[in-house]
Amino acid sequence: NFGSPENPEVMWQFERAVTGLADGCLEIGIPVTGGNVSFYNQTGDVPIHPTPVVAVLGIIEDVARRIPSGWQDDGDNIYLLGTTSLELNGSAWAGTIHDHLGGRPPRVDLGEHERLAALISAGSQESLIASAHDLSDGGLMQALAESVLRFGVGARVWLSELMDRDGVDAATALFSESTGRVIVSVPREDDVKFRGLCDGRGYPALRIGVTDASSSSLEVQDLFTLPLDELRAAHRTPLLPA
Repeated sequence: NFGSPENPEVMWQFERAVTGLADGCLEIGIPVTGGNVSFYNQTGDVPIHPTPVVAVLGIIEDVARRIPSGWQDDGDNIYLLGTTSLELNGSAWAGTIHDHLGGRPPRVDLGEHERLAALISAGSQESLIASAHDLSDGGLMQALAESVLRFGVGARVWLSELMDRDGVDAATALFSESTGRVIVSVPREDDVKFRGLCDGRGYPALRIGVTDASSSSLEVQDLFTLPLDELRAAHRTPLLPA
């Protein structure tokens, strides 16, 4: 969905979006079976933000090996796959808190995305991954919130090692929208095998927390503790402008 194509800026947005989608599909090998575009979405002369929407259909050979987006079990280790950079331009955090949507967007490495997808697939085939959630809008904080809310299982998280490894502050660690990242939960008995899988494929994996079925909150060590009821209420409420 885009504004008026008669506006050169909107047409540029559309061209860049289509080119980006084509590059991604060619790199990863995803066929495109159809498409549709809706123009002239605007109020007066003010267009909506460019909103490409992608629907992808895949096949799960064994439904018993499907990976949910939230954790269900107690004591699973939480890993962050990928690295975090100072990439807040265009993010939900920058737009909501600072009313700023300009600047250079996060870097996209399509080869890195392909490696990550292969890693998740291999972990699923070996039954090493109990849950997985991508990091996109809202960054790590949004993914953590949605993961605890999915089945109502709390978690304890720490960011110190992540901040030291990637050279970022707490706000960046929580809200950066760097691409090529996923959080996964791994049963303790499979921890060594999972680490070996990541090491063997050369993909960065950092343990950042543990699930806690006895807790009704999301705790980020030394920063805050949010009750699940409070998180759920915020999650169901629209974002207000800055």
